[in-house]
Amino acid sequence: MIESQKEIVESRLSLKILEFLREDLGSGDITTNSIIDAERHVKAKIICNEKAVISGVEEAILAFNLLKCSAQGLIMEGDSVEEDTIVIKVSGKARSILKAERTSLNILGRMSGVATETNKMVKEARRANQKIRVAATRKTQPGFRIFDKKAVKSGGGDPHRLRLDDAVLIKDNHLKITSSVTKAVQLARKNVSFTKKIEVEASSAEDALEAAEAGADIVLLDNMSPQEVSKVIKILKERQVRNGIFLEVSGGIRLENVKAYSETGVDAISLGWITHSAKNIDFDLEII
Repeated sequence: MIESQKEIVESRLSLKILEFLREDLGSGDITTNSIIDAERHVKAKIICNEKAVISGVEEAILAFNLLKCSAQGLIMEGDSVEEDTIVIKVSGKARSILKAERTSLNILGRMSGVATETNKMVKEARRANQKIRVAATRKTQPGFRIFDKKAVKSGGGDPHRLRLDDAVLIKDNHLKITSSVTKAVQLARKNVSFTKKIEVEASSAEDALEAAEAGADIVLLDNMSPQEVSKVIKILKERQVRNGIFLEVSGGIRLENVKAYSETGVDAISLGWITHSAKNIDFDLEII
């Protein structure tokens, strides 16, 4: 029987979590195995120790399930919680729970950190523009991208490209080789399926205008101040190409300036900060 898309995704997720468990376990938990009876059953709870947006519950539960434990999520993906909130209850063999403990807490801490930081950015940006999208970049932890991107969505953000085959994004180094924005767009349009969006990174008003007039679907204004972004938008409007272009801005964006970028009228703000610099959220597992 052909597997459904959901089954394929779940299978890949299980393999990822299993890889994380194997990384931590090595040849076995010598501490637990030496002092805890193999048949001892216990119950435990996972507590979030600070205010956060929760992400990674499904993945943490899967870590326990793979070691034959039973786990129940008490909080939904994307929910906001206060400190000292129980998010998961677990029961099973003590050895198995202790073996899955650190892996599950690492996943929850990382994903909830990304979701929480994303949510802060989204709320701040939408103070100026309710329709603005706050997107991630590919600045993720190697091997952890699917989880980082899911956490971004849980925090209210947009995952952007997951991989290089999702869309065309012509960046500065591409342009140094092809030498022309127009030529690069034309080549991409010719050689890539019509189903794929074509985006061009522009570091100047001239490049942005050329990209728009060459037929790019998206123009990414890179490393510009909010004032410079506003000037580019004005030029695009004067040349009557603004309405046909999705405008994204990126580079040097933080919580303290994201509202200023949102006020310019761009359609999306992308930033690596929410994945590469998000602070882990503190979780504990306590045996009951």
